[in-house]
Amino acid sequence: MLSSSLARSISKAPRALPTSLHRFFSADTATFDLTGSFETYQLDTQPNNEITTSKDELMNMFETMYTMRRMEITCDNEYKARNIRGFCHLYDGQEAVATGIDAALTKEDSWITSYRCHCVALIRGGTVEKVVGELFGGLEGYSRGKGGSMHFYNKDWNFYGGQGIVGAQVPVGTGLAFANKYNAKPGEPMNVAVACYGDGAANQGQVWEAANMASLWKLPMIFCIENNHYGMGTSIDRHSSHSDYYKMGNHIPGIRIDGMNVLAVKEGMRFVKEYCSSGNGPMYVEMMTYRYHGHSMSDPGTTYRNREEIAFTRSTRDPLEFVKKTMIEAGFADPEELKETEKRIRKSVQKAVLKAKEFHRPPLEELTKHIFIPSLDKRGESEYPKHIRMPDYAKSFWA
Repeated sequence: MLSSSLARSISKAPRALPTSLHRFFSADTATFDLTGSFETYQLDTQPNNEITTSKDELMNMFETMYTMRRMEITCDNEYKARNIRGFCHLYDGQEAVATGIDAALTKEDSWITSYRCHCVALIRGGTVEKVVGELFGGLEGYSRGKGGSMHFYNKDWNFYGGQGIVGAQVPVGTGLAFANKYNAKPGEPMNVAVACYGDGAANQGQVWEAANMASLWKLPMIFCIENNHYGMGTSIDRHSSHSDYYKMGNHIPGIRIDGMNVLAVKEGMRFVKEYCSSGNGPMYVEMMTYRYHGHSMSDPGTTYRNREEIAFTRSTRDPLEFVKKTMIEAGFADPEELKETEKRIRKSVQKAVLKAKEFHRPPLEELTKHIFIPSLDKRGESEYPKHIRMPDYAKSFWA
């Protein structure tokens, strides 16, 4: 039995399976039909209803998404084995969103997301070894063992992390959009900023304030709602009076995209980036997606939805099955080849996890690094703060 909100969302969202093959250009290139993958608001144009892609690109997308899936399943197992502690929010089911967005962006575009950030960190210059190593608390991890599940960062790839507070990434993302506009060369397209957040954060006051500023200043800002239907465990029927999230910007244009179809995400985000980078201001984007796990590892995910609903989504809209089916129908791969690819990736992830378990624990002196720097001219340096205030003030430290 599907929840009423999910049933309506599925009826409104285009189906991820199947995308029909429109026509072949060559043995390694094909054009696919995306009709029904988009709904627009306050826009005179929309993304193309077909997309041309290559065998290599589709295979790369599949390998990326399958690596994400295996990494997250491994994190589930390691959490249950108590090798990962604290908060842990998994992304399996939503892989097409991050993969499609990345395919439409460049390294120079800014990206910030919520605490469900493992897979975005992976695709923005990370490795399974460093991501999982961070979850293990290793010094060689993504954030030197200090961030854990919710706090990844990669300046070289303009990835500004996971935010631990619901919705807090949105005003920061708007600041990144401001910086991109400020630093843009006159007459050239601007780099965009993307802030991804969930349906549960969509009604936060700080989102509205950030949207107001982005609209006033015509910032190249993309407000990207990953609508997985349940927030932290409450269906959109019960937590939002307005559940067409792509229309929430009032006069700010919006688009709803099938977030289970990686090709639709890529084409949709190509259109959005082109619009925002050309000086037209921000846009709201709603990705219709679904998370297979609960909100976090402490949530079984079955108290507010049933197992039949999860199984139904897996069998009809799974983003990985979509890519596999697309490649097979296009003649880009056969089932046996894809099975061998999955087997290779599983081994690679297992090997990376074993290596991550060898990472060192951060030494005690690492606690005070990257907190205080003597000046902005010495950003690579850090020094011990002259004063550290402790909860018990009498036990505070003075140099």
